[in-house]
Amino acid sequence: RETIEKTTSTMTLLISSIAVISLIVGGIGVMNIMLVSVTERTGEIGVRMAVGARQSDILRQFLIEAVLVCILGGALGVLTALGIGVLFDAMGSSFSMVYSTTSIVAAFACATLIGISFGFLPARNAARLDPVDALSRD
Repeated sequence: RETIEKTTSTMTLLISSIAVISLIVGGIGVMNIMLVSVTERTGEIGVRMAVGARQSDILRQFLIEAVLVCILGGALGVLTALGIGVLFDAMGSSFSMVYSTTSIVAAFACATLIGISFGFLPARNAARLDPVDALSRD
């Protein structure tokens, strides 16, 4: 009994560590995508600021974009898991996957938090651009 509990706790720790590392790597990927987006849209940001957009407007725009990218990724992950479950059922496997609403909500909550936390730096960089410099880069 004790050996089973130790093995279970070790496996839980291992899987949790892999999940955390995966979330960090995914978040860094989102940050890189958003940094490239800010760089390529510098002129657009400059025009928006020149015609009256506030820094908070620019910040909000890029944060929303980062969160949407992450939520889309979360939705694809949930759909993939559901699809794999259907495949297991179709193959007549004795293994069945159990889905809970709590897990799905947690997946979307994590996706949202990753989008906000890793999208903040690129969004802040976009919001702090000087309109004159941004317009002169084009």
